[in-house]
Amino acid sequence: MSEHSRHAVYVISVFAEIAGVHPQTLRNYERSGLLSPRRTQGGSRRFSDADLAALRRIQELTNEGVNLEGVKRIMDLEAELERLRVEVRDLRGEVRRVHDDVHRTYRRDLVPVKNTIALFSDAQHPFPRR
Repeated sequence: MSEHSRHAVYVISVFAEIAGVHPQTLRNYERSGLLSPRRTQGGSRRFSDADLAALRRIQELTNEGVNLEGVKRIMDLEAELERLRVEVRDLRGEVRRVHDDVHRTYRRDLVPVKNTIALFSDAQHPFPRR
């Protein structure tokens, strides 16, 4: 999510109007842990576009019949899934970098055949006797 979408600019009355909900609903969602608006130094709530996206998801799930505790659990799992996707993407990149580094090391250690000396011994005994 971009930094811009997390920039908290909407006061509760404006945010409630944009979202089409009562301000008390927003307070309830905050108490339930579904929304986390930022606070000014004076304690006023400020909502962001990211909060609006979260509110839309809450509305979508509640319209499907999910209760608020279920909504919280689903949204927590979705956030964890996104975090894990980012982690997997980052780990894949790291594995790719390590693989490429190891591959380069092997390529550097290879000796061309024309630069080697081949020793042959008796065909009956491939290894010299001591």
